[in-house]
Amino acid sequence: MTRLITALIIGAIFGIGLAIAGMLNPAKVVGFLDVFGDWDPSLALVMGGGVLVNAIGLRFVLEREAPIQSAEFLLPTASSIDKPLLAGSVIFGIGWGISGLCPGPVVASLLLNSNAMLPFFGMLIAGLLLGRIVMRRVAARHLA
Repeated sequence: MTRLITALIIGAIFGIGLAIAGMLNPAKVVGFLDVFGDWDPSLALVMGGGVLVNAIGLRFVLEREAPIQSAEFLLPTASSIDKPLLAGSVIFGIGWGISGLCPGPVVASLLLNSNAMLPFFGMLIAGLLLGRIVMRRVAARHLA
């Protein structure tokens, strides 16, 4: 139960930060991606702030033997750029560019504008499930 409460608090802080920064507005994202038009660099400042806070926090967290809510750190081990990473990045980028919506702001916007966000959120979940099915089939082919 403590893990759930911790996740809810952290998620709420993240959502409030997105809302204050104006990142729940798809026009902000489209404005950032429109580098040859009316470019809006504010998303870069939000991302930069997030990266800075994460880098500082990660340094302190990794000095511990284990995270507070887990028995061990579960850090990524892969460091290579492979086809699945590139394909997923391209698909994510296309979806983000077309809609102006990113998963974090969509979840945060569910409470503010559920009529507009629920269809996108449903398709987001469907895409995640479809991606999981595709990756399992690819993995099964490699094992055979």
